[in-house]
Amino acid sequence: MTEDRRAWCSPRAWTTLLAVFAIALAVDLATKSIAFARVSSESVDLSNREVVADPSFRLPWHEGIRAVPPDLLDFHLVVNHGAVFGIGQNARGVFIGFTIVAVIAGVAIFGWWTLARSTWAHVAIGLILAGGIGNLYDRVVFGAVRDFLYLLPRRQLPFGMEWPGGSREPFPWVFNVADMLLLAGMAILILHARTDDRRRCAAQAEPGGAGS
Repeated sequence: MTEDRRAWCSPRAWTTLLAVFAIALAVDLATKSIAFARVSSESVDLSNREVVADPSFRLPWHEGIRAVPPDLLDFHLVVNHGAVFGIGQNARGVFIGFTIVAVIAGVAIFGWWTLARSTWAHVAIGLILAGGIGNLYDRVVFGAVRDFLYLLPRRQLPFGMEWPGGSREPFPWVFNVADMLLLAGMAILILHARTDDRRRCAAQAEPGGAGS
């Protein structure tokens, strides 16, 4: 059946993957550009890649914008020399290499692991590829990733709790749309895999199924 062939040979599967990838990547890069152009009252200069890539580089202090009151979300500019949510600082070369390998793996999974009918898997892979390429673009062009979403600002963890390192903020990481795309894509892919496994097991359990 046409729907049971590999996604690599399916025009519809490729259309889904590329459309999701293009739209998600455009949203990520556009929101970063708009944020870094408008959030700070002072000009933010990221033109010197070698300077920005230096782990000691910090943006000038700015108050930011209270985007979603009451203290749910702020726009606050940060350059991140690490990975998602600031994890693994100062390893730009490692992250560039890892992202390239991950993109190749994502395309391979799309082509040979998914079927033409696996639309949700194609959406998930498109989101993951867009998130990875969005942050890879920043690392190559600017020397660091542009982050601007600051969740639950000016709040503290209850009962005097704190994160390793001493922060008492509920969510002390500043992130961007690419980070959300990566997490959303992985979540959708995991759910799709679980649903597909259950469907396969149910089909095998039926009389006359593959497992009979």
